[in-house]
Amino acid sequence: MRRLLIALLLTASAPALAAEPSIEELLDATDDINRGESSITTIEMQVKTARYERTMSMQAWSRGEENSLIRILSPAKDAGTTTLKVGEDMWNYLPKVDRTMKIPQGMMSGSWMGSHFSNDDLVKSNRLADEFTYVNEGLVDGVYTIVCTAKPDAPVVWGKVVVKVRADKIPVEVAYYDEDGTLARTMAFSDVRDFDGRMVPATMTLIPADKPEEFTRITTVEADFEVEIDDRIFTLQALKE
Repeated sequence: MRRLLIALLLTASAPALAAEPSIEELLDATDDINRGESSITTIEMQVKTARYERTMSMQAWSRGEENSLIRILSPAKDAGTTTLKVGEDMWNYLPKVDRTMKIPQGMMSGSWMGSHFSNDDLVKSNRLADEFTYVNEGLVDGVYTIVCTAKPDAPVVWGKVVVKVRADKIPVEVAYYDEDGTLARTMAFSDVRDFDGRMVPATMTLIPADKPEEFTRITTVEADFEVEIDDRIFTLQALKE
């Protein structure tokens, strides 16, 4: 869950060639495309399944890979529903019943807010360059394709991940395969915009491979990076505020 552009080094007489990014740089940029040391964002999430369609507006606070708080702003019936992540622990606050519930391990694979993302997606902070071996299959039309294979003892659910990322370190697509090598889902990145001086894809669309007519689309409306966030934001008390 995140940005950075390759710097173009200029001389007085002629432009210098930008250094080719390493595979590790490309994978790290993909992991960090929407993550800074800290950020406050406003996002919209559209979910389409065979049974329903829904759109929600949310505000999110994050700091590093460990802490995040996501609060639903609309629709009114869901407003105030809040998710807190601290390390690998996760809680939901349900304002209708004024209840805070810690998500048990057995429910981590369940859907988050009715979307195609799981609770586990929000909690896990595995890094591609650390948990996978990887091979760069080359550059075509300015896009690298990197095949990542899970290390034998890595704590990941995917057997293989195929990353397509531009030479300027903006991801295009990430395809996730299960341990049997079957495509499970695809994340597509689009609509690159300038947010707070950083070029990032404003839209991420997750599509399950077995239900290609369904999707969850997250669109960033506003984003501020490297901001001061009070420690109290990432506490159980903040869930109800």
